[in-house]
Amino acid sequence: MTMQNSRFMRWTSRVMIVLMTCMAMPLTASAAMVETDVIVDHALAEQGRAKIMALVNRDDVRAQLEMRGVTTEQAQTRVAALTDDEAMQISGKLDQLPAGGDILGTAVFIFIVLLVTDILGYTKVFPFTRSVR
Repeated sequence: MTMQNSRFMRWTSRVMIVLMTCMAMPLTASAAMVETDVIVDHALAEQGRAKIMALVNRDDVRAQLEMRGVTTEQAQTRVAALTDDEAMQISGKLDQLPAGGDILGTAVFIFIVLLVTDILGYTKVFPFTRSVR
């Protein structure tokens, strides 16, 4: 063995001994009490995140997002990146939204109902209709 090769082997052996010793040392761990409301809030946030994710995965929502230049993967990544407070806040707002849509849809529905009842002769709301009776 040459002198240079012997130095290299000694140096490599010393580095390996130090690395193996560092890896064998136990890592310190700490434990603390976790409050119940923290766990409950986190669970509620996860439920909210799942509700938002289900909304993002709907076909009609996906089409609207893609129309605005947001891919499904980007939306899912953004939902996953929400903090617990943000997820709970958005989920709460989703629960408060009307199920049928906006007021325009309701007005059109009422107009059609009144028009049909006028044509059938049950009401006389619109002057431009003629009753079937």
